[in-house]
Amino acid sequence: MPLPSPLIARPLDGWLDAESLFLHLFADSDAAFWLDAGPQAVDGWSILGAGVVEHDPDAVRELPLAADDGEDAAVPFRGGWVGWLDYETGARAAGAPVATTEGEPRGTWVAAERAVALDHARRRLWTLADTASAETWHAQVQAVMSDAVPAAPPAVPAASTAVARHGVREYTALIADCREAIRRGDAYQLCLTTRFCAPRPADPLSVYRRLRAATPAHHGGYLRAGDRCLLSASPEQFLAVSRGVVSTSPIKGTRPRSDDPAEDARLAEELRTDVKERAENVMIVDLMRNDLSHVGVPGSLRVERLWQVESYPAVHQLVSTVSVRLRDGIRFGDLCDAAFPAGSMTGAPKLSAMTILHRLEDAPRGVYAGCFGHVGLDGRVDLAMVIRSIVVERDGAYVGTGGGITWLSRPDAEAAEVATKARAPLAALAAELPAEWAALAAERPEGRGAGNTR
Repeated sequence: MPLPSPLIARPLDGWLDAESLFLHLFADSDAAFWLDAGPQAVDGWSILGAGVVEHDPDAVRELPLAADDGEDAAVPFRGGWVGWLDYETGARAAGAPVATTEGEPRGTWVAAERAVALDHARRRLWTLADTASAETWHAQVQAVMSDAVPAAPPAVPAASTAVARHGVREYTALIADCREAIRRGDAYQLCLTTRFCAPRPADPLSVYRRLRAATPAHHGGYLRAGDRCLLSASPEQFLAVSRGVVSTSPIKGTRPRSDDPAEDARLAEELRTDVKERAENVMIVDLMRNDLSHVGVPGSLRVERLWQVESYPAVHQLVSTVSVRLRDGIRFGDLCDAAFPAGSMTGAPKLSAMTILHRLEDAPRGVYAGCFGHVGLDGRVDLAMVIRSIVVERDGAYVGTGGGITWLSRPDAEAAEVATKARAPLAALAAELPAEWAALAAERPEGRGAGNTR
């Protein structure tokens, strides 16, 4: 199929929240996207729209990135693709062994045909459409804004019990295997994952609405391509490209928020100074410095921030940022080959970590541990990590989760963290943790424990 058309941005009068806009404009579209800055967002952008499924993934890979993208433009997405990449595609390209299952999802992209962009900082809206339909689409959205009423909260169906890929004892035994690999010197850190499966929901969009309400995040999203959906409350930006500069902001380290200001400050300081959290964070920073150097101009690599605590409604997180100026001629596929899968989802050294994890996990990760977001025709990219997410397939739904294992990790704390992280996405699915995992989650408050966001 030909490249998507560039989209013309036209400002709208007034304001309507992203949830109401999506429900009125795109809820029934077979190929739709909602890149979500979160409910009650006060900064950032939300991009929601619809299009057609891209049948030539090489068209996305071949897109050049190093050109000047005109950063002064009002809207950060002006046509291109929105979609996701699965973990196995990236691991295979990096030379790692991968597990595959018949019907396991692969990367999927939607070529955008019409959209609405929300600038939350300035509370301004734009319509996006090609030249031929820009005026009609603008009038249609303006009419919806005049007539729409706020969306009612979605109902919660009866609960089921999720099925775990690993039991607690099995998972803690795998953590011990990770620590043994680290003791041998085969890796410094390993991101060990598992998954929980539940029945396919009747309405994935309602599941996403419950997820974003319970766990607001600045890089969330709802993406649909036919029967397959990705619902994410991701707090982690993987790759951002603007004006030929690429950056990544890995998260390693989490603490809960407290209603008491003194206790909240203490938790943030504990996170900032924790030896394990800082060591795990800087290992991934070094790994990403290496990955980005393969596509960057020599001498332009920068660690823009290291061990910075970012605070969100539910958690404090330890975040660092690495950037580099892209060499001329770098394409999106080159960037993916250099940096994907993300080091925060593999461990270090990356190839050794992926090889060890393939043996230990012995099952595909699928879309979990991949990435999602937009790739613009102008060379601008914004991709988030697929964590804190739900993947809906034709025959069910799954929630992937895991944690970064180091020599200092305690198996009981790491397993409890897995249970805690899976609890909110499963609750949005109206599914409960299996009893042995639920017992661990009950012992540990949200956000506290092994100290990462996987």
